[in-house]
Amino acid sequence: MENVFDVLKERGYLKQFSHEERIREILGKEKITFYIGFDPTADSFHVGNFIQLMVMSYMQKYGHRPIALIGGGTCMVGDPSGKTDMRKMLSKEQIDKNGEVFKTQISRFIDFTDGKAIFENNANWLLKLNYVDFLREIGALFSINNMLRAECYKLRFEKGLSFLELNYMIMQSYDFLQLFKNYNCTLQFGGDDQWSNILSGADLIRRKEAKEAFAATTVLLVNSQGEKMGKTVNGAVWIDKNKTSPYEFYQYFRNVDDEDVENCLALLTFLPMDEVRDLGKLKGSEINKAKAILAYEVTKIIHGEEEANKAKEAAVALFSKGSNMENVPTLEICDGDLGKTLIDILTSGAIIQSKSEGKRLISQGGVLLNDVKISDINTAIEKKDFLDDSALVRIGKKKFIRLSLKN
Repeated sequence: MENVFDVLKERGYLKQFSHEERIREILGKEKITFYIGFDPTADSFHVGNFIQLMVMSYMQKYGHRPIALIGGGTCMVGDPSGKTDMRKMLSKEQIDKNGEVFKTQISRFIDFTDGKAIFENNANWLLKLNYVDFLREIGALFSINNMLRAECYKLRFEKGLSFLELNYMIMQSYDFLQLFKNYNCTLQFGGDDQWSNILSGADLIRRKEAKEAFAATTVLLVNSQGEKMGKTVNGAVWIDKNKTSPYEFYQYFRNVDDEDVENCLALLTFLPMDEVRDLGKLKGSEINKAKAILAYEVTKIIHGEEEANKAKEAAVALFSKGSNMENVPTLEICDGDLGKTLIDILTSGAIIQSKSEGKRLISQGGVLLNDVKISDINTAIEKKDFLDDSALVRIGKKKFIRLSLKN
C-alpha cells in the first residue's frame, strides 16, 4: 500500500520534521496513533484550520488513528504564536461551548466509530495540575533561554510577553506526554507556526520516557504572495454555514487568483494529483473551469453534495443568465423597511460592515440594484424595486444579494 507520508508530501502538506526519514519509515511499516490539537478560540473552524482536518483525514484513510485534542486547558492561557498582542481571554463556559462545536465539525470529516479515532480534551489533565509539582516535574526540563529563541514568542517581545503566555509551550508539550502515556501517541502534526511547541513536546517525551516521539508541521493556507487565505471584507471564511453561507463559501474559492488554483486543489480536495496538475496547467479563460471544480469540490467536502449543487446552481443563475435564483443568498425585509436607504438595509443585514463602506462602494460605482448602477448614497428601497417580491443587489463584480419582500 502507498505510504501516506509520500501522499502528504506530494500534495504539498508537509513543511518541517524532527526526523523525516524515520517518520516516513514508521508511517510505511506501522499503524500509529497521532494527534492534532485545536484551541477552541472561536465558535467555528475557518478555512485555515481545514488543512489540519485534511491531514487528519488522509492519515485515517491510510489506517492511522487520529486523536483530535480540544484545547480546553491551553485555551485558558492562549497561544502567543503569530500574535503581536495577547489573545482575548475567554470564559470557561465559552471555551467549553466552542469545544463542543469543534467536536461536531470534526466529526463530519473523521470516523470516530469503533475506536478509529479519539476525542480528548486537555482540560482533563491541565486543570487538575498541582502547579508546584508540575514545575518540579516538567518545568525544570525547559530552558528559558531556548524558549525565548522560539519563533512562537518572537512577535510578542516588542509589546511584552506575559508570564501567562510563557507557560503555553510547556502546557502543549505536556499534552503530547500525556497522550503518549495514555494512547501510545508518537506523532504530533500542527501548522508550521506551531513548530517550536510541537518539537518541544517530542523532546519532553524523549527526556521523560526515553522513547521515540516525532514532530511534523504542515504548510499554512497562503496565496502565491505568501499572504494567509480565508479572509474577505466581511471577515473570515467559516466552516459554519450560518457564519459563511455555502454560496459565499463556494464563491470565495471560485474567485481565488489563478496562481493559487493548483495549490488549493492539492491541499483542499481529494482529487487525484494527475487531475490536479492537469487543471493547474489551464491558462486564460480556461482556468475558470479549474476554479469551478475547486469551488465545488471544497464546498462538497465542507457542506455536502446537496449544498454544493445549490451553490453551483446559484452561481450559474447569476453569471450565466440562468433562471433559478432560489439558492442565491437572500436578505429578507418587510414592508416597514420600504423607504429606508439601501445602505441602511445592507448594513443592518450585515451584508456590508458599515455605512461608510456602503458610501465608498456607491461612490466608486460598485453597487447595482436590478442591474442599474446606484450613484446616490441616499437611494431608498421602494416597492417598485421588487419584481415578484425580490430585488437583486450586486456589490462589486461578484457578490450578489437577493432582497426578498416579506408579505
